[in-house]
Amino acid sequence: MMNRRTFLETASASACFTILPRHVLAGSGVVPPSDKITVAHIGTGTEGLREMPRLMAVPEVQIVAVCDPSKHAIGYRDWGTDDLLNELRTVLDKPEWMAGTEGTVPGGRDVAKNFVETYYATEQGGAFKGCSAYADFRELLDKEKDVDAVKIMTPDHLHGIISIACMKRGKHVIMHKPIANRLREAKLVIDTARETGVATHFMPWEANGSMDQVMAWINGGAIGDLREIHNWTNRPVWPQYTSVPTASTPVPEGFEWDLWLGPEAERPYSPDYTHMVFRGWYDFGGGSMADMGHYSLWTVFNALELGSPISVEPMLTHTCGLKNGIAYTVNNDFSFPTASTVRFKYPASGKRPAVDLVWYDGGMRPPAPELEMDKEEVPIEGMMFVGSKGKILAGFQLEDPHLMPQGSMPKDLVTPVRGRGQRGAVPSGMRQWIEAVRGGPQSPSSFLNAGPISEAVNLYAVALRTGKKLLYDGQSQKVTNVAEADKYLSREYRKGWDPRAL
Repeated sequence: MMNRRTFLETASASACFTILPRHVLAGSGVVPPSDKITVAHIGTGTEGLREMPRLMAVPEVQIVAVCDPSKHAIGYRDWGTDDLLNELRTVLDKPEWMAGTEGTVPGGRDVAKNFVETYYATEQGGAFKGCSAYADFRELLDKEKDVDAVKIMTPDHLHGIISIACMKRGKHVIMHKPIANRLREAKLVIDTARETGVATHFMPWEANGSMDQVMAWINGGAIGDLREIHNWTNRPVWPQYTSVPTASTPVPEGFEWDLWLGPEAERPYSPDYTHMVFRGWYDFGGGSMADMGHYSLWTVFNALELGSPISVEPMLTHTCGLKNGIAYTVNNDFSFPTASTVRFKYPASGKRPAVDLVWYDGGMRPPAPELEMDKEEVPIEGMMFVGSKGKILAGFQLEDPHLMPQGSMPKDLVTPVRGRGQRGAVPSGMRQWIEAVRGGPQSPSSFLNAGPISEAVNLYAVALRTGKKLLYDGQSQKVTNVAEADKYLSREYRKGWDPRAL
């Protein structure tokens, strides 16, 4: 007898199999329940809730469980007081949804469960009560054995262990960036994806721009030999702390602090570690490059065949203080700097010569005197390709590339090259992931293709944390010149949290 999971895994065996829109299947306007890919949504903070409707809009997918250490909407931060609440109300077409909670940023598993059940009850009719809620992802995996896939929207330090535990149980995985916030843990995630063969979708793929036009100019000789890539962002847009929290703060009601810490060392609870601000801590986040570099650089890594860097050199801001009238520099190996510039050196590969990749954050930007000729300023975010004969300037995610100065653009090299085009209601990466879940090939957004970019963003953090230039051997995954850097390539797992034992 064929159950629903067996159907999903074998459906692609039919040569005529195709994924059909809602209105075609069953004549009822929806995909039959037996055809749905059931998903557990792990992580229901503000970003998790904001992304949730995009997944629920996919006809072939249904969320059946949510999971988060936080039960209630307490202590969440956002870009506006009621912005997210109003977004979710618009999705539901229910202006009175969660009436009385105005002024409180939504978040937590109770809000997520309510949203999921309200959405599906409206869509499918009746009092839909098909969404379970859990604090601990391990309990979810033990009890929801028939779930096909998970979507992971937790803080960075939980990505690796949760994805590994899920893949080892045969669950397909969708995950926000980064793969993990430790280099060797990220490798373990990718190795596990390869060994288990599950379908994985790394979400930054959907926001990557096209390198087609830039590569046409580079390959056509418009800027000579490529020498440098510069990429800069206005991040961070959250606090970067200059001291470790010391105030004694009660753990909020319904918040499982131990579960939120997960694999990281025990410490007293502080709201300055958690919602939104976790990205600024080396233990819990990945900094600005992990936040935005995946979006801007993954396509660049693929197009230029960037593998492992041979060196990583940081330049970063520091904090000073006074003690008894004597100035000192804060020894900060716990949080990312306010601003930094990090230079990666990549060896030659094939026809491509050796190239430097330079990342900037905190308002740092490269000089571009050529822009004066075009009466332009260096944008707050952007990307620049520097060659032996010229430069290409593009938006942060490769939007609207042009040669600098624009008058230098040869007419025979201005042929527009078609990129990915506009994304539809169901992004192409998600569509390819669905096909992979049902037995098709892995999609371009698979974890298997994210090794080099994951390595770079984790080495960025290690270089900043040590404050030293690192010489790196990609084959052994070791820093060869700074002994203390090695401990930052992995983490010491608390008892019960080693991903190899989950």
